[in-house]
Amino acid sequence: MGDPLTRKCAAVSRLRNNLRKKREALADQFDFKMYITFHFKDEKKKSALFEVAEVLPVMTNNYEHSILQGVKNDSYSYESSRELIEKDVVQFHAHRWQPMRRDVIGCTEQVDFFLWPRNDIERIQCHLFSRWKGDDSPYKPLNAEYIFRSDDYERQLMRLLTVRDKTGLIVTNTDQTVFLFVDKQHMQTNKNKVMVYKLRSVCLYMPQDQLMNWSSGSIEELVASHFM
Repeated sequence: MGDPLTRKCAAVSRLRNNLRKKREALADQFDFKMYITFHFKDEKKKSALFEVAEVLPVMTNNYEHSILQGVKNDSYSYESSRELIEKDVVQFHAHRWQPMRRDVIGCTEQVDFFLWPRNDIERIQCHLFSRWKGDDSPYKPLNAEYIFRSDDYERQLMRLLTVRDKTGLIVTNTDQTVFLFVDKQHMQTNKNKVMVYKLRSVCLYMPQDQLMNWSSGSIEELVASHFM
């Protein structure tokens, strides 16, 4: 019969072969939930937690143009972008969310978050959960870490100040697992206009072979940890 790991790999291989015949991806067999947390440098300030309204999984090759545009803007190297495109990777896009604050009745709205210039954010952290489609069991957290530190994305945003494009700009963390789509805007102050960046959507990357690699925990535990 073989060991459990060998049996699991064989089962996954058979499933993926069947999916290829049907022109489907392994990610199509799951439902996903995503939460985005903004952690602040001031430890007394509670982190801001948002629930993504709909997680859209797509294959990397569908966004090849956007990835290569990041190379053009010197956000990351051509070699690393080609590696992403050639890998069997799933993208998880988040365009709409709602706040999870208990003192506010949350309503779903387009992602719109003032990202820069500000000095109070320490890091952005994303949490991805999944379960098999048609399964009513609780969502389980995928065993992946999605963290983007402010000093990392601020350095990239500074470089994009000279770029003419004002929308669809992309920055990524050092692991190239979190991609932030940002827009440049002018904001009028009492004295003059200042350039600001706003977060418009978030994209997470995960290799397909990690889609069944879950860890312990639950959505309820995540939410509770932000309101203790």
